Amino acid sequence: MKREEKILYHNFYMPKPEEIQQQIVRETFHLVLKRDDNICNFLEGGSLIGGADYKLIYRHYATLYFVFCVDSSESELGILDLIQVFVETLDKCFENVCELDLIFHMDKVHYILQEVVMGGMVLETNMNEIVAQIEAQNRLEKSEGGLSAAPARAVSAVKNMNLPEIPRNINIGDLNIKVPNLSQFV
Repeated sequence: MKREEKILYHNFYMPKPEEIQQQIVRETFHLVLKRDDNICNFLEGGSLIGGADYKLIYRHYATLYFVFCVDSSESELGILDLIQVFVETLDKCFENVCELDLIFHMDKVHYILQEVVMGGMVLETNMNEIVAQIEAQNRLEKSEGGLSAAPARAVSAVKNMNLPEIPRNINIGDLNIKVPNLSQFV
């Protein structure tokens, strides 16, 4: 039985057209997936990536693959360590990271990756420092009520306006807005 594999997240630090990015992702995906788990975790980049000038360095954790494409001057072991730090940070932030965390918290995954790597340059490899920055960001979001709470706050504010009747037409200069009947939502 063949497993269905999906790309959950990818990030390019060198600008490329969307079509080329998709081709690179597909090529990388096929190069990594056809390898046996018992062989080394680095391989020469594919033809779209740049061949021998670039390397794919990856780790396979349960159902997740983490793949970095780097130029040939980078240390393979250093990048494997970087992947390990990234995955351990994800584990710490999501309490045992899984595919659903990557799908439903893409913004947080992107933020964590930006704490580790920005513009293709490694910024931080100390997991405690990375987690401290993420916790500071979480506290800031909670103090602001979080962006995810904004729609609920907006609905609550409208409900608490104590309007005797909801206006059906709103006129602002030349702009006329017809308000639908929202009684079913109240």
